[in-house]
Order: sequence, then C-alpha cells, then structure tokens
Amino acid sequence: MNKVVVVTGGGRGIGAATSALLAAKGYAVCINYLKNSAAAESVAASIHEAGGNVLTFQADVSVESDVEGLFKAAHKAFGPVTHLVNNAGVLFTQSELADISLERFQKVMNANVTSAFLCSKAFINQAKGVGAIVNVSSGAARTGSPFEYIDYASSKGAMDSMTKGLSIELAARNIRVNGVRPGFIHTDMHADGGEPGRVERLAPQIPLKRGGTPEEVAQAIAWLLSDEASYVTGSFIDIAGGR
Repeated sequence: MNKVVVVTGGGRGIGAATSALLAAKGYAVCINYLKNSAAAESVAASIHEAGGNVLTFQADVSVESDVEGLFKAAHKAFGPVTHLVNNAGVLFTQSELADISLERFQKVMNANVTSAFLCSKAFINQAKGVGAIVNVSSGAARTGSPFEYIDYASSKGAMDSMTKGLSIELAARNIRVNGVRPGFIHTDMHADGGEPGRVERLAPQIPLKRGGTPEEVAQAIAWLLSDEASYVTGSFIDIAGGR
C-alpha cells in the first residue's frame, strides 16, 4: 500500500521537519499551511529536489469545508490518505488567565483542538484498512503552563484526551492513534508568544540542559507512524529533555 500522509501546519518548525523526514522515508506528503505559502513551498521544493512526492495545500483546518478540500486534494494526487499528523496550532502572547480574552481562548481551541477533530474525522471516513494518526500535543498539557499559556495548555490537554479516546474507538479497525508532547523546542512559535529566546532562558532548568530540535520531534512522530510501532496505540512520547 502506498503511504500517504497529511501534515497540518507542515510549512515550518516541527511540521516542516516531519514533512521532510517522512518524504525521505517514502511517504507521499501533503503539506497543509494556512498563510505562509513561501515556507510551505520551500519545504516542498527541498522534497522535490530529493526525489520525493509532495503536494502543498492551503486550508484553514478549523473549517470543515477546508478540511474536506484538503483530503480530496491529497486523495486525488496520491490515493487514500493512510497517515495523519495533526500538527497545526497557534500560540499567543504570554499572559495570565485573568487577562486572556474569550476571543483569544476560542481562537486557540479552534486552531488546536477543532482542527485535530475535523482532520481526524475526515481521515477516518476515507481510511482504507491499516493507518495511523499522531497528534502533536505539548509538555504544557502536563504542566498547565501557568502565568504564560493556560489557554494553549488547555487545548493540548484536550488533544491528549481525544488521542486516548480515539485510539480505543479505532483499535478494532487497526488504526493507531498516538501523541507526542514536545517540551522546549527551537521553533518560531516562541516568537509568536512574545519571547523568541524562551528556550535559551529555560535551558538551565532542563535536565539535558538544552532545548530540542524540530528534527528530534519528527523522528518520534515518524516512529509512531511506522510499522515498527505496530503494537503502540493510545500512548504519548514526551520529548522534553527530561523535564
């Protein structure tokens, strides 16, 4: 069976590293992006140059009609989607909960949780036989991220619950569902939160004394999607340097 993967938010950071690694492992990759077409096309160009199969597709994955279009495009280009990486997400400026607006909270939940729900639903409804989903959660789901991102942490906690429940629902269909929980990873998302140097500031508090790379997270995602993890479902890999 051809391996076809949709990677949401695949144009930068963890999504970009995952798209490149999976393409190198023989997957046909559909890179979803919301706004940054240049970043997505740059990742796709690198995959093309290496001989991989890739498609870029703009979609707001918190909108059901956009998600339907995304999966139709991937199916048309490569055949049925066999693997899904729910990576799309947003993070806003560091803030205590009392100062977080309802509008911001709802935006975070839509971008991070609704997107995973809609993409998982679309994937399940077109899946043919064996498959796998990996949800990109966060170490914030465990810590709650007080004084900084309680809204973001809440959304990732919801993703973890979805991961566990869906893994049980789909086990009889031999579709595995797992999650990764990155900790302090060197990505642009920290700039979105207002502190580009956040990883460097917190590195001394991490047992391994450094931040992680998107490529290290991508390796865990690739393993969970692979046949090597064929007996793993409903599980989470914390990629947080021991924290």
